[in-house]
Amino acid sequence: MQPIIECVPNFSEGRDMNIIRQISAVIESVEGVKLLNVDPGKATNRTVVTFVGHPDAVIEAAYKAIEKAGELIDMRNHHGEHPRMGATDVCPLIPIANITMEETITYAQKLAERVGTELNLPVYLYEAAQPNKSRSNLSVIRNGEYEGFTQKILLPEWKPDFGPVKFDAKRGATVIGARDFLVAYNVNLNTTSVRRANSIAFDVREAGRVKREGNPITGKIVTDSQGNPVHTPGSLKSVKAIGWFIEEYGIAQISMNLTNINITPVHIAFDEVCKKANDRGIRVTGSEIVGLIPLKSMLDAGKYFLQKQQRSSGVSESELIRIAVKSMGLDELSPFNPQEKIIEYLLSNKEDKQLVNMTVEGFANETSSESPAPGGGSVSAYVGALGISLATMVANLSSHKKGWDNKWKSFSDEAEKGMALQQHLLKLVDEDTRAFNKIMDAMSLPKSNEQEKAARKAAINTATKNAIEVPLLVMETAFATMAIIKEMATLGNPNSVSDAGVGALCARTAVMGAFLNVCINASGFEDKEYITSKIEKGKKLVAAAQKTENEILDIVNKKINS
Repeated sequence: MQPIIECVPNFSEGRDMNIIRQISAVIESVEGVKLLNVDPGKATNRTVVTFVGHPDAVIEAAYKAIEKAGELIDMRNHHGEHPRMGATDVCPLIPIANITMEETITYAQKLAERVGTELNLPVYLYEAAQPNKSRSNLSVIRNGEYEGFTQKILLPEWKPDFGPVKFDAKRGATVIGARDFLVAYNVNLNTTSVRRANSIAFDVREAGRVKREGNPITGKIVTDSQGNPVHTPGSLKSVKAIGWFIEEYGIAQISMNLTNINITPVHIAFDEVCKKANDRGIRVTGSEIVGLIPLKSMLDAGKYFLQKQQRSSGVSESELIRIAVKSMGLDELSPFNPQEKIIEYLLSNKEDKQLVNMTVEGFANETSSESPAPGGGSVSAYVGALGISLATMVANLSSHKKGWDNKWKSFSDEAEKGMALQQHLLKLVDEDTRAFNKIMDAMSLPKSNEQEKAARKAAINTATKNAIEVPLLVMETAFATMAIIKEMATLGNPNSVSDAGVGALCARTAVMGAFLNVCINASGFEDKEYITSKIEKGKKLVAAAQKTENEILDIVNKKINS
């Protein structure tokens, strides 16, 4: 999967929808970006925009939005309740999937430098992107707001990280940074008491509660040597929480911001609130995600609750999500639709899974049609996926076999590995057909002059290499499944040993079938050294697969005939 980051810029305009629409439009104009939400506020005179995509596309869209906001918003006329210092007040980048915070920091700094240099705008880095931790806190940077920055920017300690050391009266200044994904998460209680809900919130939130002498409610506040109140910290790091009453539902909730879901994920927050609520005689009845959540958070939650039951977590993605929803009661107040709540699903392109999303009958019919694709490569990938699916089934059955309770974790681990390989092979079902179609597209390019002929030849070579690499990847992945299949034939539930045998037959078929695709796509390719290395690699995989298949079938037949 491609890396995904989220950007949540805050613009100092929440009343003029024409301005807001123009800013949103330049974001949507960038290919590879998906606009998820536009949330204007009249009282704050501020709009929060959320969009996601590949990092390069996101920083391009952010740059264009900052540029457009500077053109349309005049801070000299701005009034609103929310603290602010510029037309684009703050612009955080957040790692969502397949990207580290360190990589996200690099993108934030790249964006900040471009805005400062090309737009001639004062820019401050904040949070993780700011190397000087004495000025990484947003509220500290923004202290004095727009009105105070004329003088503040001239102080040596407040020199901008990028851009001119001169305050821009019309556009102000902006803050760009990188922070962790924030999940807004509410837990429902079987009480209407805000005071009791707040007590639970204070129990769990990182800031905890003010320490008092004697009575925890009316006692004298304990202070430190500087006269500041001393706090007793709560049980959850990177969590902000408060209790409130929701009239619409007639219940009290614990409203939480999980500011670092790597430190305190959603499922841990839920369980801890359950524990603290129970200590106070209150029950948790469910919860709700406000806004969006990364896929990994839902999958981790599903695995967590299955493992608490000592059940195998090597099940499908959809099943893990279903377990997470039911375990945390995410559908108590309103339906939880994964396609609308999970960021990666909002970004997914249905065309990437055209074949995999078909019915079994539909896939067979599509394969048998006059079209040359899908062909043997896609079928090989699918057969390989079926093979490891059988081995994963054996692992899951073995994980809860009566009398094998002490083995559940090892079988669960194997099932998880199997599911990962299955998902990889399923992606390759469509990828192989796309590889073939790219060759057809390249061959249809014009060739009326020498320049076009050269471009066409280069495109065909690139597409052909891809059409060789994809089935090779099918071979490697299918062969990798055989280790798990062999393990299940040897140690798995003996009643399912025949399923492991069929899995081995499928895996070997996938390896050999994909190799035929490698060979036919390699025929006539001009780079003979490249072809020789790929064919030799393929031959070794075929030989290894045949050898492993024989070993597995020998184990299977001995168990069946014993």
